[in-house]
Order: sequence, then structure tokens, then C-alpha cells
Amino acid sequence: MRWRIDSMDSWNYYPKSSPRQVSGGIKARSKRGSIGEAWWSQRFIKALEQVGNAARLQRGKRYARQGQVIGIKVADGAVQAEVQGSSARPYRVTIRLRPLTDAAWNRVFDRMSAQAVYAAELLAGVVPHEIETVFEEAGAHLFPASKNDLETGCTCPDWENPCKHIAAVYYLLAERFDEDPFLLFALRGRSREEVVAALRERRSGTPPTAESAPPSTVRFWQGGDAVDGLAITITGEAGSEGSALKILGEAPFSVGGRNLAEVLAPAYPAAQRYARRTAGVAERQAGE
Repeated sequence: MRWRIDSMDSWNYYPKSSPRQVSGGIKARSKRGSIGEAWWSQRFIKALEQVGNAARLQRGKRYARQGQVIGIKVADGAVQAEVQGSSARPYRVTIRLRPLTDAAWNRVFDRMSAQAVYAAELLAGVVPHEIETVFEEAGAHLFPASKNDLETGCTCPDWENPCKHIAAVYYLLAERFDEDPFLLFALRGRSREEVVAALRERRSGTPPTAESAPPSTVRFWQGGDAVDGLAITITGEAGSEGSALKILGEAPFSVGGRNLAEVLAPAYPAAQRYARRTAGVAERQAGE
């Protein structure tokens, strides 16, 4: 496999060819226009266009929509995929983002834990719009910021980067981010479990009071601007019961001598089951 860390000169010429048809390939949900519905998925594609060859990236859309990608796996901070091109054997594609250092991640988690609403949104399957600022203040980037952030490989004979096989995987990866935004963090070196554990640890110190609690925590429990626009997404994977309350910390209020978070905790599993049951009915009705 040849690794493509930077774009090559354009003197390489390959005759135009048509890919072999695939049965049961992964097809992009988008049939026209942009691919990726969530803002962070579209931001990922825009970042790729800014650091690479936007025109070549577009060549992968047709492959993504035709279902030329046979399979995608995200593990150990890398994306492994197979893409059927004109050759008899599918091409093997590998994509890696440069992982952040432990020190950089600690700075990111310190800043994220200072805003309770960030954890709440992530656990709801939503990437906060301010996330890029959080990473930048920590001296890091979540999305690709330069060519050095990307390391890609494909077994096809095209030396240009990205080739259409790599580009097709990029687009399908963006749709994966729609469903699981934690994959973005995984490609930078931290799994969903590690992100949740780090935020929970930082917010599990001394229970806050109305006087000592961070302003963001008080605003979360009181409502107002801190939770305006907080979107909720029902995904196929449930978090641990009460995980949102654990990360947000105890409320600065009590009911009958018990902290409000403790009082609300039993309601969360029931609400979660109801929401998933309701979402499941809606999905079946939409598919009929």
C-alpha cells in the first residue's frame, strides 16, 4: 500500500475507466447535493476541501452514492475500508488523523468540563457548535487543519491524493459522524468511553452549591441561555443510566433534603426507554 501524506504532482495520467458494479455495497443516504446532515459532518468535509484538492474530493461522491464502498471499519484510531474500482479486486483504503497528545487532550477536557452543557450535548449525540473554539484554546484541532493531519493510503495505482476511493470513504465517514459524533474523537485518539470518563472525573469533585457552583452548571440547572438550542438526537446506542447527571454534577438545589440530581436520577432510565420506544415506532411508520 502506498501512503499519501501530501498531494502529488498532476503529471500522472490514468485512462478513464468505469468501476465494476457492486452488490450490497454501502450507499450514501444523500442522493444529491452535500453529503452529511449534521453541521459537524459537513464541517469535516469542508475541512478536507480546505486542506486538500476539493475538485478531486468531489470525484468520490459518485462512488459513495453508487455503493462502491464494500465495508468500513473504525478501530484503533484508523479507518479501514474496501472500495470496488475497475480492478477485479477491491482496493484497500486506510485513513488516519494525527492523534492528539495526552497533554492536549487534558487541556481539551479541562475546558469542556468547565461548561456543563458541552457534556450534555455530547451525550445527546450532538457536537456543540463551540467545540472548535474549545480545541483551539487548548492548542489543538478536532477537524483536519493541515495536510500533516491526514495520513491516507490506497492500493489503487492513482498517486493523486485523494484518489476517488479515499474520497468515497471520506463522504461515507461523514454520514457515520451524523449517527455517532464520538467517532470524530476516536480518530483523534479518544474513544467515547474515554471522553465520558474524563469529563465525569473532572465534574465529580466537591458537590456545587448555588454560591460555589461554576456559572455554567447553575445556568444549566436553571435553564436560560446555557441550554437554548440544545438538540436531542435518539441514536441506536444507549449510554449508561444517568450518565448525563453524573457528568453534570449535583444540582445547586435540594428537594426534601435530597439533591435535585438524586431525585431526578430514577426518571432518566424510564425516559430513555420511552424515547427509544417512541423513536422506534416513528421509524417503522416512516419506512412503511
